[in-house]
Amino acid sequence: IFTPRLSFKFRPNTNHTIRLSGGNGYRVVNLFTEDHAALTGAREVVIAEKLKPEQSWNVNLNYVAQIDHKNGFIGIDMSTFYTYFTNKIVGDFNTDPDKIIYDNLKGYAISKGATLNLDFAFTNGLKIILGGTLMDVYQIESDSAGVNVKMPQQFAPKFSSTFTASY
Repeated sequence: IFTPRLSFKFRPNTNHTIRLSGGNGYRVVNLFTEDHAALTGAREVVIAEKLKPEQSWNVNLNYVAQIDHKNGFIGIDMSTFYTYFTNKIVGDFNTDPDKIIYDNLKGYAISKGATLNLDFAFTNGLKIILGGTLMDVYQIESDSAGVNVKMPQQFAPKFSSTFTASY
């Protein structure tokens, strides 16, 4: 399967880097190693039809900077991303409470968002890392009347963050 990818890197100086990349990808999902819900509980796993590989197109813009100061440095890493999926393999947990029904999505899915990570490192050994991700992950599928319906992806939080302090 042809999977083109194109990337650009611009580095105006040693402390600042901008990257832009985009391309196409595909993958065959292994349900039993990637979706643990298929193995837990007493639900019967049903595969509705022969699953096609997931396909995606994505673009990512990334900025990395290192700001040196007399007591250490500050690292900045910011990214925005957008991915468009077709043939996405989804589990239906709602149709029958005794089953998980897997099938390719009859529509498309979107994953988009932005991340920001900050590293503060000091010469005295203290390091602080702060990070956050804002995401909008959903799928669009036609209902029985042919109307497109937007459904948020389960277990994909709108915001997540991380904090670490070490000495």
